[in-house]
Amino acid sequence: MRAIFVRALFIGLALSPLTGLRAATQGNPEAAKLQNPVPSSPETIAAGKQSYTRYCANCHGLNGEGSPGNDLTPEAPDLTDKTWKHGSTDGEIFSTIKNGVAPDFNMGAFKDQLKDEDIWRVVTYIRSLAK
Repeated sequence: MRAIFVRALFIGLALSPLTGLRAATQGNPEAAKLQNPVPSSPETIAAGKQSYTRYCANCHGLNGEGSPGNDLTPEAPDLTDKTWKHGSTDGEIFSTIKNGVAPDFNMGAFKDQLKDEDIWRVVTYIRSLAK
C-alpha cells in the first residue's frame, strides 16, 4: 500500500479513503462556475482592500503574501502566487471566503460578517495582488 501511495504522490495524486485517487490541488467545480458580478475598478479594488484589511490581513498579511510572524498551523497561504490549494477561479475564491475551508475550518467562514457583494470585492482586490 505504501508503494501505491508514494507512486500516487509522485504523479501528483493523493489517496483519499472516500474517493480513491484525487488531484492534489483540490478545488470546487461547482464554485468554479460562478462568475464575479462585480466589475473591476479602482473603487471596487479599494472597497475590497478595506474588507481584506479588516478580515483577512491578520492571517494573510497586508500584502497577501502570508504572515510569517503569526503562529497559525497550517500557515496561511500566499495569495499572490498562482497555485491555490482550494481553487483559483473567482468563484472558488468566493466560496472559500464565504464558506471557509472544511473540515477543520483553519480558515473560517465569513458569510456572517460579509455580504456576497463585499466578498466579490475582496476577490477583486486579491486578484489585484497577483505577481
